[in-house]
Amino acid sequence: MRTVPIKFSLWSASKVPHMPAYSLSDFDYALPPELIAQYPLPERSASRLLDGRTGAAVDRKFTDLPALLQPGDLLVFNNTKVLNARLRAVKSTGGVVEVLVERLLSPTLALTQLRSSHAPKPGTRLVIAGKHHAEIVGRDERFFQVQLLEAASGDFESLMREDGELPLPPYMQRAAGEGDTTRYQTIYAQHEGAVAAPTAGLHFDEATLAACRERGIDMAHVTLHVGAGTFLPVKTETIAQHKMHRERYVLAQVTVDAINACKARGGRVVAVGTTSVRTLEGCVRECGELRAHESETDIFITPGYEFKVVDMMLTNFHLPKSTLLMLVSAFSGYEPMRAIYAHAIAQRYRFFSYGDAMLLQKFTP
Repeated sequence: MRTVPIKFSLWSASKVPHMPAYSLSDFDYALPPELIAQYPLPERSASRLLDGRTGAAVDRKFTDLPALLQPGDLLVFNNTKVLNARLRAVKSTGGVVEVLVERLLSPTLALTQLRSSHAPKPGTRLVIAGKHHAEIVGRDERFFQVQLLEAASGDFESLMREDGELPLPPYMQRAAGEGDTTRYQTIYAQHEGAVAAPTAGLHFDEATLAACRERGIDMAHVTLHVGAGTFLPVKTETIAQHKMHRERYVLAQVTVDAINACKARGGRVVAVGTTSVRTLEGCVRECGELRAHESETDIFITPGYEFKVVDMMLTNFHLPKSTLLMLVSAFSGYEPMRAIYAHAIAQRYRFFSYGDAMLLQKFTP
């Protein structure tokens, strides 16, 4: 175990930690490209764990996690399952189009991101996977609505199941392989609907879950279907002008009861991943309290936000200038997060979806 005092900074800013008036450039940092994990480690729990709960960055192993939690704590997992949401299509002109399904608006209508040499316009016809006829029927800024046209084309769920590809994040710069079919899903994935994995959960294997249970740590689940919007860059220097993407979530009564029981006994709610944080905090923002609910959230958490439910967070390392980096900076404090990222780079941690993890505690001014 290596302990390094937090003394140094990674990205520059003139702000003090309690001030919410940050700009986009305050969340930029330089990451050596070789630190972006392109493939998972042979074992899920073989990753490193940066313990950032206190005023020092401590280098640990992920298998240390159960010992870092207390009996009576509650782990909250996101049990969404990643769809084969990447589809190949061609336009009537012969141009190739990559279709990434963001979410389904109906069985035959999908909100998508499209990638092609020239941005398609509404009215453009597509043939998906060489046999499914579709039309672009609308556009909402970065997203396109794609409608299946013929009954023979079925619906998008069956189309993705039969002809879709697992949508690895763009920074992996490779197509999904056979091993990604299992490794880019959590072992507790249950409800299909995500186009990106809740990556903090990828580190858990059965042995780690068993060790947590043996220590008296409870577990609960939420469902938030991660959208492709999670990878979209923030383009406005003034953060308040950014329009956050929406993601569907389900919060069950059994999870609400587990959280209330945890709080009542003095335990800590430990969110596994930013998606679990967004579900819990988004529900409180919408409903005024934590309660069983099914909705969509576009909650945008930046420094200055007061967390209502989550006490600790397990998460991976996030992209520069991303809304998720802003979220973890809000959670643990802007200055401590700068130092944590600087330490992670100096110690050659692996970054992003298949990378290492960090354990954070809620910042108290």
